[in-house]
Amino acid sequence: MTQTSDNVTWLTPAAYNQLKAELDYLSGPARTEIAVKIAAAREEGDLRENGGYHAAKEEQGKMELRVRQLTQLLEHAKVGEAPADDGVVEPGMIVTIAFDGDPDDTLEFLLASREYASSDLETYSPQSPLGTGVNGKRMGEDAEYELPNGKIAKVKILAAKPYEG
Repeated sequence: MTQTSDNVTWLTPAAYNQLKAELDYLSGPARTEIAVKIAAAREEGDLRENGGYHAAKEEQGKMELRVRQLTQLLEHAKVGEAPADDGVVEPGMIVTIAFDGDPDDTLEFLLASREYASSDLETYSPQSPLGTGVNGKRMGEDAEYELPNGKIAKVKILAAKPYEG
């Protein structure tokens, strides 16, 4: 789905189209909607004590930040195909692991950047300790990564399949 290397983000065509659609919406209709909210709030009077105005301005600021983030991401994106379904863990894969080899203590997550955070799945960055530990491993292999407390966690790769989102 995505892999960042030297300020380049690799995206599948579907991911690129999804982010482009979000950017188009935020740059067009959403900007118009927020401008209308701000204008309506301005007409209510004293701006120093106008909660609706300040809320709309804050919303506008967050939206403009997201527009800048998406613009930069898409400008540096390289569009390619989804990872192969070959059982190798890489960005864009749904990964299932077992902690310390215990088949009952498992975690299924999406290995991708935050732009692909899924409401259905936990998402771990390829640069996170877990992401770094499992990236490049194959189904059945063991992996290790460092926990925040400095201890080493051991996991077994149970499955790795391309994310279809």
